[in-house]
Amino acid sequence: MTGDAGIAAPSRWQQAIIERVEVRTPRVKSFFLRTALPMHAAGQHVDVRLTAPDGYQAQRSYSIASAPGTPVLELSVELLDDGEASPYFHEVAQAGDAIEIRGPIGGHFVWRAGDGGPLLLVAGGSGIVPLMAMVRERAARARGTVALLVYSARTWEDIVFRDELLHAQAGEPGLEIVFATTRGPRHRAEDYERRLDRAQWREILARWAHAPRHVYVCGSNAFVAAVTGDLVREGLPPAQIRAERYGGTG
Repeated sequence: MTGDAGIAAPSRWQQAIIERVEVRTPRVKSFFLRTALPMHAAGQHVDVRLTAPDGYQAQRSYSIASAPGTPVLELSVELLDDGEASPYFHEVAQAGDAIEIRGPIGGHFVWRAGDGGPLLLVAGGSGIVPLMAMVRERAARARGTVALLVYSARTWEDIVFRDELLHAQAGEPGLEIVFATTRGPRHRAEDYERRLDRAQWREILARWAHAPRHVYVCGSNAFVAAVTGDLVREGLPPAQIRAERYGGTG
């Protein structure tokens, strides 16, 4: 996941050890890394460099899903059929393996507990990853912050962190979650089973009844463009919206 303009990438690569691997969805796995990197902020990413036996290297950026201050760094990687790095993670990597990593990187697409809210988070597909770090940061250090997460995925089974999110919504006053599944039925009355559009946003924002102070949108180029355009047309100030886009290489 490529970050917006922000802090320059640190120049020194470090070794990280994969402590464990967890399957999140049929196409997303989380990799928990032991690393000596400095503590990250919610929304930042890292660079990962993989080196083949013949010396060929592939480098990709991955958003951090774990909350700041956790003992291991969680990267959630979606398998892309034409990718260079993601097939390695899904088909080869296992606990005990070492990879090269540097970061944390990014200064624009960042939310800290002291920033407050109301907070509107909008994710498309694997764009949930940096926003999950924000959800976890809020749970750990700012439970009083009013927040709404709107998450669009293909199907109920493709919702990354689904069970954790449902548990958080049930146990954390002030946190609301809306899912939109584009290729499968909804499982809750408050959710949607079509692509997000302006009419949905008008309904979602009216039902939430809060004026967001901070808005973070993450997903594919097309998703981010559509969502930010609809939110601005619904009256949200463009200066309040921070976006991060990914192009589909991995």
